[in-house]
Parts: sequence; C-alpha cells; structure tokens
Amino acid sequence: MGGKAFGLLKARQERRLAEINREFLCDQKYSDEENLPEKLTAFKEKYMEFDLNNEGEIDLMSLKRMMEKLGVPKTHLEMKKMISEVTGGVSDTISYRDFVNMMLGKRSAVLKLVMMFEGKANESSPKPVGPPPERDIASLP
Repeated sequence: MGGKAFGLLKARQERRLAEINREFLCDQKYSDEENLPEKLTAFKEKYMEFDLNNEGEIDLMSLKRMMEKLGVPKTHLEMKKMISEVTGGVSDTISYRDFVNMMLGKRSAVLKLVMMFEGKANESSPKPVGPPPERDIASLP
C-alpha cells in the first residue's frame, strides 16, 4: 500500500475511533470517570499503534506483536484466552469498543494489567541519554 493510501486509511481509522470516543464521553455510565478525555486519547493512540491491518480490530497476530513489544510474549493459547476474556467469547478480534470497555472496566483482564504496567514502566524510568559513565576496575562487581 502506498504512502498516500496508507495516510488516508489511518486518517479514516482515526476519525472512526474519535467518534467512538465521543460516544464514551456522552455515556452516563462513564460520567464519573476521572480524566476520561485524556484516557480515551491515550487508548486511541495505543490501539492505533497495534492495529496492524488498520481495520479497527486487533487480531491474534497484532496481539502477539503487542505482547512481544511490551516484553511479555505469550503463547498462542494464552492470547486466544486473552481475546476471549476481552470480547466475552463472541469474537476472534478485539474491537476498539471492547478495548476501551476493558480499560475502563472494573474487571482486571490480563491484557489490561499488561497495558497498565507498560504505561507505568514508561513513566517511572526515563531512559538515560548520552554515553555511559566511565568506570574503573575498582567499581566493578
């Protein structure tokens, strides 16, 4: 797929996910959720990062890539179980609505825990910049 076509596809997907975010913002069930607009924006960005085929669904291969990138590779069976847990067993892919419901929900799905852990890990450990400090023989273990 060429660059222009890919850009149009991404823009269309972003509009579709923004529309779903607006639905969540208007939903009375989530009116007491703290920082809901910021959370939804973060969820949208994370979802778009791992939606490899840009069809608005995270399939098994996209989930596999996500878990490997987060540093917690899972077996095929574990990932199928995760998808079933998020979707309630009705689908082989995770839709954006399912994803947001999982992240905002009270149940602690495995995928939710991994995503939250990844977010906290990124916040708490800034990457060092520049060359490593010089060490001498005495400082080695």
